Amino acid sequence: MAYNFTNFRSASEATLEWLKKEYTGLRTGRSTPTILDVVSVDVYGSKMAINQVANVTVEDARTLRIIPWDKTVTQAIDIAIRESNLGLSVSVDDQGLRVAFPALTAERRTEIIKVSKQKLEEARIRLRGERQKVLGDLDKSEMPEDEQTRTKNELQKHVDEINKKLDELAAKKEKEISE
Repeated sequence: MAYNFTNFRSASEATLEWLKKEYTGLRTGRSTPTILDVVSVDVYGSKMAINQVANVTVEDARTLRIIPWDKTVTQAIDIAIRESNLGLSVSVDDQGLRVAFPALTAERRTEIIKVSKQKLEEARIRLRGERQKVLGDLDKSEMPEDEQTRTKNELQKHVDEINKKLDELAAKKEKEISE
């Protein structure tokens, strides 16, 4: 009777996706439209994401270009970005808005790397929790001891594989921050 790892795999993939999402919120020196995903604009009587009221494109390495579909929402987008405390500077022109990403200081880079490591550790803790659930299930099962050992080894292979992916993601983000 082989153990069904479906729940563990889906939980570990969810942890990986969570870390990816958390890392997109960490601002590096480069412009990236995903940084604005956390900004909501008050328009038409409700809060909407910027990408729902405008085109957001990368103009160059440190600048995003926002072109609203309705020019009347330009001011609302400007206010929303300024109030978001993302450390971005906004300038309005006749076409739309330019969002500039200031260069990161060495101190700020160190802080961001520290936060990225904390996020990695949170992901590892989640993964360990999922592993403990499976180990608890195995201890409760009436599976033969040699089968339990094989299952635990297979579980460890899955854990190692996900940890490797988490480490690669963290290394990529750290490199991006350091550049």
